[in-house]
Amino acid sequence: MAGITGLGSNINIDDIVKALVDAERAPKEAQLSRVEKAATSKFSAVGQLKSAISEFQTALKDLNSSDLFTKRSAKSSNTDLATVSATTKASAGTYQVTVEKLAAASKVGTATFAKDATAATSGTLTVKLGADDRGVDVQVAAGATLSEIRDSLNTALKDKGVSANIVSNPADGTSRLVLSSKTTGAGKDIYVQASAGLEAFRIGNFADNNAASSPSGALTALDGTNAASSGYINLAQDAEFTVDGLTLHSASNKVSGAISEVTLDLVSAEPGKKFTVTVDQDTSTVKTNVKKFVDAYNKMIGVTKTLTSVTAVGQDSAPVTGALVGDSSVRSMLSTVRNELVNPSGQKGGISILSDLGITTQKDGTLKIDDTKLDKVLSTQYESVASFFTGDTGLTSRLNDKLSVYSQSGGILSQRQDGLQETLSSVKDQRTQLDLRIAKVQTRLYAQYNAMDSLIASLKQTSDRMSQALSNLPGVVKQS
Repeated sequence: MAGITGLGSNINIDDIVKALVDAERAPKEAQLSRVEKAATSKFSAVGQLKSAISEFQTALKDLNSSDLFTKRSAKSSNTDLATVSATTKASAGTYQVTVEKLAAASKVGTATFAKDATAATSGTLTVKLGADDRGVDVQVAAGATLSEIRDSLNTALKDKGVSANIVSNPADGTSRLVLSSKTTGAGKDIYVQASAGLEAFRIGNFADNNAASSPSGALTALDGTNAASSGYINLAQDAEFTVDGLTLHSASNKVSGAISEVTLDLVSAEPGKKFTVTVDQDTSTVKTNVKKFVDAYNKMIGVTKTLTSVTAVGQDSAPVTGALVGDSSVRSMLSTVRNELVNPSGQKGGISILSDLGITTQKDGTLKIDDTKLDKVLSTQYESVASFFTGDTGLTSRLNDKLSVYSQSGGILSQRQDGLQETLSSVKDQRTQLDLRIAKVQTRLYAQYNAMDSLIASLKQTSDRMSQALSNLPGVVKQS
């Protein structure tokens, strides 16, 4: 209702109404703001606590994995020669290995063809991987260019792992067709049989290829002229390597079975150069997960300390308090977890408490790892460490069970957040009601003050008329 008011009384009604409305709103608005600020702060704090607990539970889950303790580390002392991996069934051991030869795939080249040569006749090329292979038939049309023959070969041989390309001599424009295989291993050389008229493509010795199929000797080019010889650029061969002095062969450079449950990936050959392959329990990964467990626990402790602390900031200032100061849920959760950390596992003759692993509690409540002691325990009592952490009665499972009542959906902290959300919703509803009430108060005040303004204006008009009437009476002296 703000506008041009107070014309009759010359009173600033807008300012008066605003002051009265603000005074009416202020106490309730201050109360709602305090409640909203406290609820929002606590809601955020509970969320931070839930997140820290969840992160700790993730670390517990990673440590409570039987697969973690069954993993094997496999290392090569010379990864330039070979890399190595092992399954969980691999036995611990150390092996001396050499790589004498790498497995290779076949690569062959046809005769040399003159520039712009074309097939003089139609026919068939049969490409085989090994002399006993049934092969793939590729049709060649009369007048086909070398590029068209290459494309036909690539289309027909893509599932066989053989590709064709053209290699040209820039000096004279002559070209060869080169076929490459992806299949390694002895006996997997590329052979090309050719029907009459396509003899220049023959590669390898076959009974039906006559002498023209030999890698040496003159062949006929597509245009009928004499062509340079075709032959093998690379012969297919097995990998040759030794394990503890035993000479072994493999058709592939990825070798499985030479060492039980171990895979060797041969990278390069250096005959006679030994390197060591070591297979052992994967203590490094276990230690990494133990450290994640400690770090996540320390982070959770740090979060709870921040949320429940009272920090003095000076004599003239109020202390800064955490959003969950005095919260019984936090105290209960910390007490439960700490009690579980010092609860012996019940193992006889093995690891029973964290200090046996070199993990101790500091004055501030956080955990600290003695790396030297942990390394020694992992190397000498590996199975006992696994039993301490894993299984239904292991430390990680017990801790997770204690924390789940706080972090799970519908748990203690979720219920707290639900209650705080209801409080925030209630504040929103109360603000809506407050706005409606204040609007009514403002309407009422404007009505009262405008009525007063109208009355004063009316009285003023009456006064003016009376003054004018009196001034017109006989005998009244008008002042100039």
